[in-house]
Amino acid sequence: MSVWPLKFREMSDGSVLFCDDAGGFFKSSHDFLDRYAADNLTTVDVSFLTEGNHGFDREFDLRWTSFAYKWARRQARPTRMNYVILVPTLRCNLICGYCQVSRAAEKARGFDWSDETLAGVLSFLDRLDGPDIKIEFQGGEPLLRVDLLEAVRDFCRGKFPRSQFVVCTNLQALDERAWAFLDADDTFISTSLDGDRATHESQRTHGSEVTDAFFRNLEAAVSRYPEGKISALPTVDVANPPDFNTLLDNYERYGIRSVYLRPINHQGFARKIQQGDNVLARWNRLHAEFIDCLIARNHRTGRFMEEYYFSQCLKRALRFDADSHVDIRNPNFFASDYVVIDHDGRFYPTDEARMLSRIGHIDLSIGDVGTGIDRAKVDVLNSGAFNHFDPECLHCAYQAFCGTDVIDDISRYGRIDVPRPDTWFCGRHLSLFDKVFEVLYRKDEPARASLAAWLGVGGWDDNMAPTHQ
Repeated sequence: MSVWPLKFREMSDGSVLFCDDAGGFFKSSHDFLDRYAADNLTTVDVSFLTEGNHGFDREFDLRWTSFAYKWARRQARPTRMNYVILVPTLRCNLICGYCQVSRAAEKARGFDWSDETLAGVLSFLDRLDGPDIKIEFQGGEPLLRVDLLEAVRDFCRGKFPRSQFVVCTNLQALDERAWAFLDADDTFISTSLDGDRATHESQRTHGSEVTDAFFRNLEAAVSRYPEGKISALPTVDVANPPDFNTLLDNYERYGIRSVYLRPINHQGFARKIQQGDNVLARWNRLHAEFIDCLIARNHRTGRFMEEYYFSQCLKRALRFDADSHVDIRNPNFFASDYVVIDHDGRFYPTDEARMLSRIGHIDLSIGDVGTGIDRAKVDVLNSGAFNHFDPECLHCAYQAFCGTDVIDDISRYGRIDVPRPDTWFCGRHLSLFDKVFEVLYRKDEPARASLAAWLGVGGWDDNMAPTHQ
């Protein structure tokens, strides 16, 4: 008996996208859908499904094993802890209105690691096994405590054969010691650049002198370091979005070819921002327009830029191992390969979880550096960290590519059992994958060229996106 576990979704051109449980996909017609639903498949249909390995025969072990292997490759496998986000200080020298962290004032006291907390952090890192570690310093503004960053980096270099460090900085105030820290080849910069000068000043710096300082330091960093050392992202106000081409011009000017277009997060001070009605629908439309703009621009200039998250979703649809971004990892088990340590030494499963605790919304801490990770609390969160059995996801064509975000659900709705289609996460990712498959099935040269560049292949052929009549 042959089993074809297909799910389907109508595409914008009126055709139907079919996806199986293992992530295989093809485009077809409503006529095929009718035949499939009525169990009236033709020999041509069966031959196509069989050759595409879109199902299995319960009486044919090899085909079942092959399908099960593909399904298993789609699942994110828990690995050892090798990525740690550290928050040595909550203090910051900016007062961005959309700040999602609930930072502390630059001169505030009691918001930095104590000597005991630093010792606890180093002790935790010392207990980690394996040859490599990635440390991401967040804040606040972490460069306000370069001494703490130095202590962590020196320790990791001595313990791990391979280590990498990312400093999430606003680049506002860099003294000689900060520059010296950033100069190291194993240390990278992540910053925010909200488009052109006017947009950046309006959203972040709120004054010409502060804006001048940022752009001077960004210019200095770009001239000082090789391409790839600096990454940046814009936070976009859906009520007042920047001009896309101007934003991309500014990013390209600074040698940054990957743009992570990020909406204002429902965290920290940003929770207070009123963006009007239908924010999600407006954001989805804005993001889709940005992808179209990017494809046209890439074709016009021949210099390929990407929208980072769209590229991740694209790779997730086409590859077994594209699960490095946690939002589209499934299962997305917490405190498995990454964890966050806050300014007070508390562990959190994600950066967003610490933000919820910071504003008093809910305590999602999972231990501290003194007592270790509380696995019982982690297990509770992990009970919702996969989409395999969700009654809505089970019928979704994109289930094999998508993930979950229980922290965002808690932030927005105060619970994790809201029907999936009613959540921001689901609405956003339905739109994202709709756009992914629309672009995959375009037959114009601009789309083909960008697809090849984003996927890192020599060229894109229409046969790479299967179609069945």
